[in-house]
Amino acid sequence: MIYADNAATTQMSRKAIEAMLPYMEEVWGNPSSLYVFGQKAKEALDEARERVAACLGASAGGIYFTSGGSEADNQAILSAAKAGEKKGKKHIISTAFEHHAVLHTLEKLKKDGFEIELLDVHENGIVSPEQVAKAIRDDTALVTIMYANNEIGSVQPIAEIGAVCRERRVLFHTDAVQAAGHLPIDVQKQNIDMLSLSGHKFHGPKGVGVLYARKGIPLTNVIEGGAQERGKRGGTENVPAIMGMTAALEDACAHIEENNEKILKLRERLVEGLTKIPHSVQNGDREHFLPGTISFCFEGIEGESLLLLLDDKGICASSGSACTSGSLDPSHVLLAIGRPHEVAHGSLRLSIGENNTEEDVDQILKAVPEVVGYLRGISPLWKDKLAGKREFLLPE
Repeated sequence: MIYADNAATTQMSRKAIEAMLPYMEEVWGNPSSLYVFGQKAKEALDEARERVAACLGASAGGIYFTSGGSEADNQAILSAAKAGEKKGKKHIISTAFEHHAVLHTLEKLKKDGFEIELLDVHENGIVSPEQVAKAIRDDTALVTIMYANNEIGSVQPIAEIGAVCRERRVLFHTDAVQAAGHLPIDVQKQNIDMLSLSGHKFHGPKGVGVLYARKGIPLTNVIEGGAQERGKRGGTENVPAIMGMTAALEDACAHIEENNEKILKLRERLVEGLTKIPHSVQNGDREHFLPGTISFCFEGIEGESLLLLLDDKGICASSGSACTSGSLDPSHVLLAIGRPHEVAHGSLRLSIGENNTEEDVDQILKAVPEVVGYLRGISPLWKDKLAGKREFLLPE
């Protein structure tokens, strides 16, 4: 089996598993308890906060442990909205191709009277600092723009966007779920006020993440309960998962350069090979991208069928199409960068990691053209295109 869906989730590393075990077998006390057994767990929690902060160029006081990136996104956006509303600021800037954890939260705020402005990301999936500067108004409460897109891999000019927001005194949040552990992050140097990440995207466990919030930003509770996380996130902390995530993040950040060097070589071969498939197009920016994320659209096929047939050949991948989640609509990300509906339906995302091999690439490059050719061969629409009854939307 070839796993090429690391943007969805990653295999837990041995370091993460080993870091978790002592806090399941030995130091399993509640970190809120006053006795020594609980305080040992609290000490581990405090240590993890320091270690995560070091990976992000942050202070430990700005690190809040959550259940993952979605919760962190929700808390960041709702906190900024509430703080802005108190000052009469109800305008929020984002993009049309954010993760649904962001977009659905913004939709909720829209129903509460906030004005949501979604910036154009252009065909390459990049938002310019100039666009952000032009969109900011006196009543802007927040700018929230993802660090790297989860479908097409385009990486935004985060430091420059952050600088614009800092100059205009507007809070800047970035969903860094796809970037953390894969790209260098420094919240101080990049002018980031709030940041979200999730442990399972860099070989840590699922169900645990981080919200970074710069000192002085008032956080609104999403989960009420006890006084955990300095009163900003109720619920007993998942110490084993937090320790596993911390170990995984440290390991990933320590090896970003060498991992990306290996991944880029595999990427180049994949892109070169997939580009040879007629009537196909690569999605995302060619200069600023996540090394492991590769997105293509193939005219004349359905992404869901492509995935199922690749699975039969032992290849785990994903599609930009939302068909696999029960929707007939194509990916909102691909529509946002201007792909026609018909083309967007035939998308493939391969997200490779440092554990993939040259042999994996060989098999992928053998399987994808075969499957695309087969699906086109049984498609009446494709036959019409070949017969000149319908126009091709992508060049040969």
